[in-house]
Amino acid sequence: MRKAVLTAVALLGAGAAVAATTSATAARTEDAPAPAAGRWQQIGHDMRSGISGLAVTSRSGGTYRALIARDNKRPGENRVARLTYHPGEPARTPAAQPLEWRGSAEPNDLEALEAVPGAPGEYLAVASRGLVYRLQVTADGDAVEVRDLSPLPAIGQGDNFESFTLASRHGRLAAAWADRGEGADRPATLYTAPLSFNKYGETVFGAVTKATTYRAPYPTGDVRHVADLTVTDSGRLLVASASDAGDDGPFDSAVTDAGTLSLDATGEVRLSLAETPEVVRKFQGRKIEAVECVPGSDTALLGTDDENTGGAVTTARICD
Repeated sequence: MRKAVLTAVALLGAGAAVAATTSATAARTEDAPAPAAGRWQQIGHDMRSGISGLAVTSRSGGTYRALIARDNKRPGENRVARLTYHPGEPARTPAAQPLEWRGSAEPNDLEALEAVPGAPGEYLAVASRGLVYRLQVTADGDAVEVRDLSPLPAIGQGDNFESFTLASRHGRLAAAWADRGEGADRPATLYTAPLSFNKYGETVFGAVTKATTYRAPYPTGDVRHVADLTVTDSGRLLVASASDAGDDGPFDSAVTDAGTLSLDATGEVRLSLAETPEVVRKFQGRKIEAVECVPGSDTALLGTDDENTGGAVTTARICD
């Protein structure tokens, strides 16, 4: 049966665009057992070692490399690290190499991280109150340097951001992000906008389209409706949602097929949210805050921020 959708449309101007990012076929059902390559592997065991965002940088054989964001708040605590992960080799512990933060004051509560398409070594990172950092990995690979700092557009009253994704097609860029929402009384608000960079390297957002009533079908208790999001090559909008009852849990998460995000050759962007979002996979006992489809595959890399018990990573075949 074809899903009914709620639709919002925006037109992209010159130098900006949106579309899908990555991946291929074969979504897993939520009750299917995970293969060995999909088991969680731990990264650290304390509050400072969680993963609040990630951007896949490469996949070679069975090894994944990514940059990860951490939502640490105290001076000197790590904000960005380089992750090396071997999902098929559980005896090899994932390695997280902290990178130095340069060029501005350290962010408070960094929650999302995305590679800039077509710009090797460049990333956009978003803090929970809506500050966007344009980052460049230094030539020696030991640090990230802030090139620009700007706010997200159209920030609403009480918005708290944990998600951000970039998509490209036809040589243009666009961004999608969301206020996470909170419990039954505050649904998430999803935003999309054209994105470009001016001649000074500053981040420029175009006109914003938003949808204000997204509620995760799972989990239901203490839920953050949008903890992260990603868009597949076919245009599916995947949303990670998480339940957080406190620093010691219990935690619960799911990834949901929330609708579609598409772009045609004229630059028209269409965000369509499903009236009944479909749960693709549940992840009990974990608080997922990062999900990204891996280019050229049906696989997503997922990261957790399990507070006092640290962070963990896994893969799941949920992208098509």
